Amino acid sequence: MAQFATATMALAIGAIFATLLSSASMGKDCYAPDSLAQRRAFSRAVTTEGGKVIWLGGQTGAPNTDFEGQVRQIFSELDKNIKAAGGRGLEDMVTMTVFITDVRNGDRLTEIRKEIFKECFPASALITVTALAAPGLLVEIQGIAVSGGK
Repeated sequence: MAQFATATMALAIGAIFATLLSSASMGKDCYAPDSLAQRRAFSRAVTTEGGKVIWLGGQTGAPNTDFEGQVRQIFSELDKNIKAAGGRGLEDMVTMTVFITDVRNGDRLTEIRKEIFKECFPASALITVTALAAPGLLVEIQGIAVSGGK
């Protein structure tokens, strides 16, 4: 019974969040006020006003390809998924969770994110895990985008 109540509460909170963000126009601002956030290509906070919330499931690249190839494939697929859901693309991402299997790949991920997002980085978390869903996967990214932005 407690699990049902927790799941119901999570759904209600998600519905409230989506309702708060569902106006016709949306603005997006990224806050990365310190050098660590800038160096590591993430925002300390991202704000939005209105817009359509797009919840992005975990995306992986082709197993047994190199880390950079997997990351670039993932960002390409995320971009396509955001567009398919009615957004502009990666520029609509407001947050992401990145799972990597080797902490040494964190710096390369940062370089790629700087290249892709330029200045307004999504808020994010980088988590090192022992393994992902299939052998040969080195990285997985999930996130949230809000379309309708400036």
